[in-house]
Amino acid sequence: MRTELYDFQTTLKSRVSLSGVGVHSGQPVSVHFSPADPDTGIVFTRVDTDGNTVEIRALSSEVGSTDLCTVLGDPAGTYVATVEHLLAAVTFASIDNVLIEIDANEVPILDGSAGPFVEAFDQAGIEVQAVPRRYIRILKNVRIESGASWAEFRPHDGTRFEVEIDFEAPVIGRQFFALDVTPASFRAEVARARTFGFMRDVEKLWAAGYALGSSLENSVVIGEDNTVVNMEGLRYPDEFVRHKMLDAMGDLSLAGARFIGCFRSYRGGHKLNANALRRLMTDPTAYEVVEARRPSSGRRAEMVAVNAPAFAPWVL
Repeated sequence: MRTELYDFQTTLKSRVSLSGVGVHSGQPVSVHFSPADPDTGIVFTRVDTDGNTVEIRALSSEVGSTDLCTVLGDPAGTYVATVEHLLAAVTFASIDNVLIEIDANEVPILDGSAGPFVEAFDQAGIEVQAVPRRYIRILKNVRIESGASWAEFRPHDGTRFEVEIDFEAPVIGRQFFALDVTPASFRAEVARARTFGFMRDVEKLWAAGYALGSSLENSVVIGEDNTVVNMEGLRYPDEFVRHKMLDAMGDLSLAGARFIGCFRSYRGGHKLNANALRRLMTDPTAYEVVEARRPSSGRRAEMVAVNAPAFAPWVL
């Protein structure tokens, strides 16, 4: 990956589309990704059957629900659900600005991972824009706790995730995975990790209107005998914790910019991720907004603080 992709904002070179079903709704959906101007960020346009459109920005202020997935918009009105895999793919495949047109209320689950989104972006290509990329740099520890679960941001030179899960099911158990994130490490270590669930929960989820589109084609399923039902097995020995990291990456993308720091969590989920990000963003002493500046001498770019108040409306 060229250095310039870290210094400047990017968008897609061309439009690209994907189709599938929503994992919870079970309904068919098509999503179209188009290039966008610098400083646009990630913007969804929800198109209904009558052709009416509603714009929803991918920001933490737009989170309407975190039950089983992350929902942007009004759950009782216009919304886009299950955005986390897509957002992780956009952000950590190194894309800053993109317009996303979607014709249903849930992002297609595809194979249950971020892999197909990354492949689509590779097909479209990435275009570097002549505007500095902005980052959120963590300045101090910020931690939240919920029962036995916790999440925290810590200062770190780079972007790092450390995620730990702990399930009673022996096939999962206690797993820990840490990664210093670059576009290359994201693609190799996290992007293809699939969502997972337990066969014993299926009927309860169906009754509640969830998992109507779930199948062995898009989910790792754990059977009654505590073994993986999928014939092909796991993509990684610890695919479960890697998928939890993927979810966290997508949820934290709602800051509106990548962060420079370390995010750590234990027994986390969408709600904990959202609350941790909200706690961080409501404490102006915990972070600063920086952008890459390249000295005229050709030395390596440096991170320079920018006007946070001017940036804040885009972030929050």
